[in-house]
Amino acid sequence: MTRPEAVLFDIGNVLMEWNPERFYDSQIGEDARRRLFDEAGLIQMNLDIDAGAPFRETIHATADRYPHWAEPIRWWHDRWIEIAAPRIEHSIALLRALRRRGVPVFALTNFGTDSFDYALTQYDFLNEFDRAYVSGRMGVIKPDPRIYAAVEADCGIAPDRLLFTDDKPENVAAAAARGWQVHLFEGPQGWADRLVAAGVLTTAEAAA
Repeated sequence: MTRPEAVLFDIGNVLMEWNPERFYDSQIGEDARRRLFDEAGLIQMNLDIDAGAPFRETIHATADRYPHWAEPIRWWHDRWIEIAAPRIEHSIALLRALRRRGVPVFALTNFGTDSFDYALTQYDFLNEFDRAYVSGRMGVIKPDPRIYAAVEADCGIAPDRLLFTDDKPENVAAAAARGWQVHLFEGPQGWADRLVAAGVLTTAEAAA
């Protein structure tokens, strides 16, 4: 196996949990949440934001179209920090261990421009990447091959020397199709083991 020259982290469900369904279930119940998500298309709304649509304006426009759901739709903006939580501390420790070893660490994330800028003020670790590839800034989202090509062009590292983790199989598969080394994130311990196997961390450095 070729030793990676850079390690790339997805953010949602890798460095912090992202489960809007869980948040809304806790606020309005599962049945109401299912109706809300289906009627108002909140998942597509979020994809639009990830692709570059403005954060607040997109959410408020959706709320205006569905006035009977207006308040909970606006939570996507107003209570976003409660949705994007909690932190995954072992993953954050791995990011920091890589940086101490001098391994370049990049983010490759589907994330809105404005919401990412806000998240930078709330989560210290988001300011620690050597490079942050954010879909909203780039105007393209994973698993579109163009986002991976843009990363390669910007960082100048050969695809087979990039090691990438993501929690979505389709995003991992798209990176693998370009020749990247990949890991499907199912928990921080598995990722820690992968980093050790890749030779970029020792077992002690990767420990929780």
